[in-house]
Amino acid sequence: MSSTVESSQASTSPHQTALVRSLPKYAAGDLEFPLRVFGHDERIRQDTAWSEHSHPTHELIWHEAGVGSVTVGPRTWTIAPAIGLWVPAGVSHSGWTPAGVWQRAAHFNISTPPLSDRPSAVEVTPLLRLLLARLICEPLSEASHATTEAMILDVLEPAEHQLLLYKPENPLLAPIVTSLTTNPADNTSLDQWATRLNVSTRTITRAFSAETGLSFSRWTATAKVQHAVQCLAGGQLIDEVAFDVGYSSASAFTTAFRRVTGTTPGKYRATTP
Repeated sequence: MSSTVESSQASTSPHQTALVRSLPKYAAGDLEFPLRVFGHDERIRQDTAWSEHSHPTHELIWHEAGVGSVTVGPRTWTIAPAIGLWVPAGVSHSGWTPAGVWQRAAHFNISTPPLSDRPSAVEVTPLLRLLLARLICEPLSEASHATTEAMILDVLEPAEHQLLLYKPENPLLAPIVTSLTTNPADNTSLDQWATRLNVSTRTITRAFSAETGLSFSRWTATAKVQHAVQCLAGGQLIDEVAFDVGYSSASAFTTAFRRVTGTTPGKYRATTP
């Protein structure tokens, strides 16, 4: 994603106007660049939707502050200070970046050995963050730039956990998806949904597994955690967020959060960069 774009205004709700940024679609290697790795840094002043686009380079997107998302087909990854996303060259993706986010991206020439040939979450460790910031923000000599590039490639690894939600397209599951999307506190059980949809619990379970690889309970927990991360980044207290996503206590919420993300909610609390 880039700051040099054509933009327009679009109403995302009766009370909210977002900036829509339109970028071109490139195939891998369509453009050549003199640097092997180069970057982009921007503080987002207004809620911004990035239309579907693709880059001629591999891209690593992460945030210094705030939470957004990147979508590839039916899959949506949460982007936060603790976790970024590797998007291979030529892969079409769209994005959502709320106001207040400090967004950064590094582009890797396709001559660089790719981290992965598919979108992959990346843990943005303190060391990786420092190296990327040095490359993007500081004037470097050719030798220093090359050294920093090499160090980045040496520490760049896929994350063990990722904040990924696969949106199933099966019409049977649409009411469940809509309910959790609009009301993350919804705790309707599998049995209750089966009754409401007039199908067996096994039918729902099979549908979720076939499309997302997750059980009903794991999918709903992941949907709740994705929403929770946005609330935490906005400065809400953990107790408040737990209630907002349907947990009776902060401890129950923390247990579910750790199961999905591998870490605690505190890691995603808003901080001043």
